[in-house]
Amino acid sequence: MRTGVIVAAHPGVEDLAVRAEELGLHSFWVYDTPMVHGDPFVALSLCAKATSRIRLGIGVTSPALRSAPAAASGLAGLNALAPGRIICGVGTGNTARRTLGMRPTTAARLEEFTAALQDLCAGRSTEYREGDRVGDIRFLHTGAHVNTADPIEFVVAALRGPKAAAVAGRRGTGLISFGLLDPAGWRALHDARRHAARATPHDPDSHPDSYVVTSLHLLDEDEDPHGDPARDATGHLVMSLLVFAADTPAFAGRLGPEEGEAVRRLLDRRGTTSTAPDRHTKLYPNYLGRIAPRDRDLILPSLMNTLALVGTRDDLLTRITALEQAGIDELLIQPVIDPPTEMAQLAELLT
Repeated sequence: MRTGVIVAAHPGVEDLAVRAEELGLHSFWVYDTPMVHGDPFVALSLCAKATSRIRLGIGVTSPALRSAPAAASGLAGLNALAPGRIICGVGTGNTARRTLGMRPTTAARLEEFTAALQDLCAGRSTEYREGDRVGDIRFLHTGAHVNTADPIEFVVAALRGPKAAAVAGRRGTGLISFGLLDPAGWRALHDARRHAARATPHDPDSHPDSYVVTSLHLLDEDEDPHGDPARDATGHLVMSLLVFAADTPAFAGRLGPEEGEAVRRLLDRRGTTSTAPDRHTKLYPNYLGRIAPRDRDLILPSLMNTLALVGTRDDLLTRITALEQAGIDELLIQPVIDPPTEMAQLAELLT
């Protein structure tokens, strides 16, 4: 299985990209969460100039964040800096929209956006609509400005539902999912993508890739799998689920008693409620950042085991093999404690 890294955009991110390339990792991704992290196009421009081989991904942008012309211009501009090395993840904007106190967009709008980006980034015209006005648009500045000759890889973000996977099938794209380590869940996504692809003419020889985002903690000998080091290494992933549950009462209601209690404690500590109009301002600061020691009790073993890879070398290889057999092509980790060391661990584990 291939390996990669995903991080938040910040000054110096290009140094991590250089180290990832030196370690032989396949891809380096940056989140697109405007009100929480830095800008991915700025960050990946620095990474493009500092590297020569590693693929560079945005994970993920959305029509609820950026217009198709603006996103396509950014992508084709990156493609001019790093020809043929750009990956664009697209999604409904689940997290990025919630950090604004807004709802994600629809699968239908996601599909229109993906199609428009595919057309524009390949140098084709596409239909563009604003209100009642509609017309065809295309790049009017090519050559040195943007690169529409080298292909850009597109992947659609999906969880367990089939709608986004069906978009990927109809558009001939890959898939990316956050914290989905259940092989059965991945087989269901792949089935939904294949079923949707049957009715759409695509290159029959193409095999779009699937990516999973998680965190990884390799246990030392006799280390507690649920001790502080393991909780610190995986806590950002677990906390993302708890924050989503705190922001989404319908989802929180489907959790077990222990997980539901953790959500209640989180809301109490942040001084908000699941229905407060400004709850996003209390829940999302430091989103996907290293957790505070006082929050370690919220990092439940049940959620660590579901969302993250924690174990001995043999344990991890067994779980990764099961994911590979379910059709996963690349494992992406988000390091938060010591990124260079965690990236080196990942590279060593799968070589």
